[in-house]
Amino acid sequence: MRILDEAQVRSLLRMEELIPAMARAMRDLSAGKVQQPLRQVLPITEHGGFFGVMPASGGGALGAKLVTFYPNNEGIPTHHAMILLFRPETGEPLVTMDGRLITEMRTAAVSAVATDLLARREVGVLAILGSGVQAQSHLEALRIVREFREVRVWSPRRAGTFAEKFRVTAAATAEEAVRGADVIVVATSTTTPILRGAWLAPGTHINAVGATRPNWRELDDALLVRAKLYVESRAAASQESGDVIAAGHIFAELGEVLAGKKPGRENETEITLYKSVGVAIEDVVAADLVYHRAVAG
Repeated sequence: MRILDEAQVRSLLRMEELIPAMARAMRDLSAGKVQQPLRQVLPITEHGGFFGVMPASGGGALGAKLVTFYPNNEGIPTHHAMILLFRPETGEPLVTMDGRLITEMRTAAVSAVATDLLARREVGVLAILGSGVQAQSHLEALRIVREFREVRVWSPRRAGTFAEKFRVTAAATAEEAVRGADVIVVATSTTTPILRGAWLAPGTHINAVGATRPNWRELDDALLVRAKLYVESRAAASQESGDVIAAGHIFAELGEVLAGKKPGRENETEITLYKSVGVAIEDVVAADLVYHRAVAG
């Protein structure tokens, strides 16, 4: 059985390959070709953390992710994970690999799938709320599916450092970042609404990837009323996302749009929202991509 650390995973995983792999996974999920129970989450109350178990089978792959989420971590990542793959035909263990980077990259890759499906073809401004690893990964992924003439970033602490490193513009407030933006990414650790519907221009597309607990929010009610809501999995999002629970409805899964069963953007002025919770098949398919590249040598 192989063991791959994060550096090895990084050398084998390419965003350009991961985005179409995530699109196939979303299509398979909505088509009923994936077996995937809801994520099991164990609160680690005394340390403010969570431990999750995420198994899935689909796309020719079988495996599980074990993941921890400690939102108060400082100086180390908030997410740590290991992914285990097994041979679907026999159940033999194949590989254990670090899953932190896969979690980071697959989240942004699915946002890129959503952006390609739902954002207007002609866009100018990308706004990112947050300056951590998800902000960085989303910047890379979204630039693959759209061209932006301006990128703005805001975060409570490190917007200036992020802006300098990636040669983008730091905004003084969240509102300043998103006013007039065509595509918005919400990638913070907030548990209360940080993005407000009153700030949005007609035709905006939003990728919201934080607040993945049923009692957490990152979007206000006015935004949820205005937006057409898309998710990875109705079953997962309706149980795990406070924003989806507050919205009270889901228009479509991404896989339904990919299969032509539900429409994506229907005009230039509607506001589209992709709300991510992260599902196991994304991790298993991404890990399978890494494993086959490692075997191919």
